[in-house]
Amino acid sequence: MKNTRTVCIALLALFMSFSAFAQKGKVLFVISEADTLLLQKGKKKRQTGVFLNEFYLTHKSIADAGFAIDYATPTGKKATIDQESLDDDYWEGKLELKPEAIEFWKTNETFSNPMPLAEAIEKQEEYIGLVIPGGQGLMIDLIYDNNTAVLLKKFAADKKAIGLICHAPALITTIPKKDNPFVGYKVNSITPIEEFYVEKFIMKGKPKNRKIARQLKNLGLEYDRGGPGKGFATRDRNLVSSQNPYSGVDFNELFLKVLKEMK
Repeated sequence: MKNTRTVCIALLALFMSFSAFAQKGKVLFVISEADTLLLQKGKKKRQTGVFLNEFYLTHKSIADAGFAIDYATPTGKKATIDQESLDDDYWEGKLELKPEAIEFWKTNETFSNPMPLAEAIEKQEEYIGLVIPGGQGLMIDLIYDNNTAVLLKKFAADKKAIGLICHAPALITTIPKKDNPFVGYKVNSITPIEEFYVEKFIMKGKPKNRKIARQLKNLGLEYDRGGPGKGFATRDRNLVSSQNPYSGVDFNELFLKVLKEMK
C-alpha cells in the first residue's frame, strides 16, 4: 500500500511537471539546411551552415525557461553546422557549453529529424514564438524559400514573438514592401563593417547576397547597430534582432521577455 502511494505521488508530480512545461507554450526554430556557400560569383566554394553558438545558446535559454521547442528546415533535412562557429572565440564566456552544444547537434533525435517548412506552416497556430538562428546558410536556402515569408508574415500578423539572429533579419527582405509587416520597425543585423571583415579575412570572398543593412533600410526599416564585434540586440514590438555571434546574452534577455508577454 505504501509503495503504491509513493508511486502515485511520483506520477502526480511528474504529470504536474509536464503540465507546467506545456503551459509555457512552444517555440519554433526555423533553421537552414544548406552546407555550401558559393563565393566570387560561383568560382569558390566554402563550407557553411548554421552558426552553432547562435543556435544553441538561444535554444538553451528558451528550453531552460520551460518552453517546448520544435524544429523546421526547408525540406526536413538535418541542419549542417558552420565549422567556423566551432572556434573558441565565438564562445567567449560560454566555452564550457561548446561540448554540450556539439553533443546536442550530433545526438538529439528531434533536432536531427526536423519537419519541412510546409508542415510548420500547417502547425504554426501551435507556437507562440519563432526563432531563426544566423549563419550564411540561410542566405542560400531560407531567403529563396517562399515558406519563409509566409511564416514571418503569419507570426507578425498574430503578434507572436519573432527572433532573428545576425544574418536572419535579411529574411525580412523576402517580403515585398507593400505586404511587409515590418516596414517602420527598428531592426538590427550583421553590420556593413562586420560583413566586410568576414568576407575579407574569414571567407576570403564575397557571396551573392550581401549588404543586409542597406537592403533593410531601402525596404523602409529603421536600422540600428552596436559596435563591430560587440554584443548588441534590439527589440521593436514583438520583433527581436541581433547583430553577431557575440550578441547571445543581449538577444536572449530581450526575446525571453517577449515570450513571457505572449501568455
